[in-house]
Amino acid sequence: MHSDSARQRVLVTGGAGFLGSHLCELLLSEGCEVLCVDDFSTGARHNVEHLLGHPRFRLMTHDVTVPLDAHVNRIYNLACPASPVHYQRDPVQTTKTCVLGALNMLALARREGARILQASTSEVYGDPQMHPQHESYWGNVNPIGIRSCYDEGKRCAESLFFDYHRQHDVDIRVARIFNTYGPRMDPQDGRVVSNFIVQALRGEPLMVYGDGLQTRSFCFVDDMVTGLHQFMEADSGGTGPVNIGNPHEFTVRDLAGLIIELTGSSSKLGFSALPSDDPTQRRPDVSNAERMFCWKPRVSLVQGLERTIVHLARLTASAGSGPSFPNVHGTPRP
Repeated sequence: MHSDSARQRVLVTGGAGFLGSHLCELLLSEGCEVLCVDDFSTGARHNVEHLLGHPRFRLMTHDVTVPLDAHVNRIYNLACPASPVHYQRDPVQTTKTCVLGALNMLALARREGARILQASTSEVYGDPQMHPQHESYWGNVNPIGIRSCYDEGKRCAESLFFDYHRQHDVDIRVARIFNTYGPRMDPQDGRVVSNFIVQALRGEPLMVYGDGLQTRSFCFVDDMVTGLHQFMEADSGGTGPVNIGNPHEFTVRDLAGLIIELTGSSSKLGFSALPSDDPTQRRPDVSNAERMFCWKPRVSLVQGLERTIVHLARLTASAGSGPSFPNVHGTPRP
């Protein structure tokens, strides 16, 4: 870790979101001063409520499409709706958040001489024709589809980061994040893990798109934020882009069966049409992360799902929207 981490002033955009709130916790544990910025379009105040009394934590309501001034030496740019349900709700705003948000945060990094990390995405690879996906792959993206607001928005943000690095010598890091899950997932965000868990807890059919043989790789949130932090603080790590994700690959059907087993649910599988431009395979090559900053995921899918199920079961029970199951109360296995 960086020797000056205790004195770092860190800005986290999208800091009240699922991933951002966990990152804020990690940074506080490292002794950083944390400025959490969020417009609460998809983030939630309750994700960071427990941090509000911390002497080194500050919460600011702000939209990153508007310029921001802050005295910081680290910037994590996470601000953007990250699930199809959210980013397709207002696709023009999603593109503006990706592009104008990147421009505004890069301009701030240049003014402050700060190091800045862009939370990019595996979606830059589109429906990949390379498997697993290595950072050298340029992708197979539909530029005019319903997902392009996010996919192309993130690709443009990467371009801006590298142009600011070449043109203005801004110290950048670009991380390509693969499917991440864990506590504080929004049960209504439409992602496959949260969808399946909530459906299982309610005893509803687990709705599988297509034949369910498409694959995904699922990274637990603790592993992800550790990877982002290690990448940011690796002085010899280079600019990236670097894939961060779990390379263990599962079919969607495998995931559904595992969640039914872990919840003890009586749910069965249901099937619906595959959404437009949905990738058929998704698995990161993480050899660069291992080589550059000695990172690899440590939490297994079963361990991570148990912790996520406990979280979503509490939300489901408190909302009175479904039965409780004996498998999902108490403390999950470490």
